[in-house]
Amino acid sequence: MGQPIIGHLARNGFSVRAYDIDAAKRETVETLGATWADSPASLGQGCEVLLICVGYDRELRELMSPTGLLGHLAGGTIVAVLSTVNPKTVQELAVTAQSFGVIVVDTTVARGGRAADAGTLLAFLAGAPDVVERLRPVFAAFASDIVHTGDVGTAQVAKAANNLVMWACLIANHEALALSKRFGVDVDRLRSALLGSSADNYALRHWGENTMAWAEDDMAIVEAMALAAGIALPQAALNREICRTLKPKRFRLDEYGV
Repeated sequence: MGQPIIGHLARNGFSVRAYDIDAAKRETVETLGATWADSPASLGQGCEVLLICVGYDRELRELMSPTGLLGHLAGGTIVAVLSTVNPKTVQELAVTAQSFGVIVVDTTVARGGRAADAGTLLAFLAGAPDVVERLRPVFAAFASDIVHTGDVGTAQVAKAANNLVMWACLIANHEALALSKRFGVDVDRLRSALLGSSADNYALRHWGENTMAWAEDDMAIVEAMALAAGIALPQAALNREICRTLKPKRFRLDEYGV
């Protein structure tokens, strides 16, 4: 996600500075029109808005600790967390950041890599209305649709809901096509028919584009949220286990392991 977002921002006239733990990405980042920061500390100097795309809660907490990036940001800096993490993580970091005069909000995105390339992501922005309005021009550079979900943490809830439905659909598609193939049905023809039926869904329309790389992690977040809320999500719990099993796979129309 990060590289196409950098490109869209630079092409839309923003001054962009980027950092990644993998220094080999420097050449690509500079080709996209951004300057390279040699450390998280130098990344934050002079930034009005900082977009964070790390993989896990622990990485976000480490990066945004008082001894980490947080201590190098100027007062009034907005830190927008694009990562998919637990809502509680962002809420706790937002409270910590207040004492540094820094604003932390969650700003998740959906629709996947192709939408990131095209600049047509769906962005969920959480936080105070004035902060969201300050962020809107930034996100308009790479998102065709922007939704203000409410207070800090709610963008993570929106993304969790998106992921819960998406992975459930992908698993259902996989099982339906696997069953059909076993009975000798032409699955290419069947898929085309299903796209015009009540079984139509986003994952089926984009079959072959999704990997399961983040599925189990996404569902682990959903499970933790359900536990904290005191509600049972039996299908989500089952889907997490299925996602763990299917994680190495990229689904194509000729692959239906059972």
